[in-house]
Amino acid sequence: MTSSSPSSSPTAVQERQRVRQSYPNFKVVVLNDDVNTFQQVVDCLVRYIPGMQADQAWELAHQIDSEGAAVVWCGPQEQAELYHQQLGAEGLTMAPLEPA
Repeated sequence: MTSSSPSSSPTAVQERQRVRQSYPNFKVVVLNDDVNTFQQVVDCLVRYIPGMQADQAWELAHQIDSEGAAVVWCGPQEQAELYHQQLGAEGLTMAPLEPA
């Protein structure tokens, strides 16, 4: 005996799964360059990344310098695009946005 209940149909199951999936997060990555000083990087991060404190920004600036790049923020795509644009407009060298 088969059930014809709409809640067990393949379409209903697909709809429920689609609703549960969250939007992907994106990484905002600043790259090392020979143009920006540590202070410029720190000032930009504190100015544009919500909740960024100066000590954390200094750690990220050192990571950018020593490793060539650092993820400075991760979250929803629309916000990531905004921070990416703002930091780039200030002259920081940015990696393309990528899913986290």
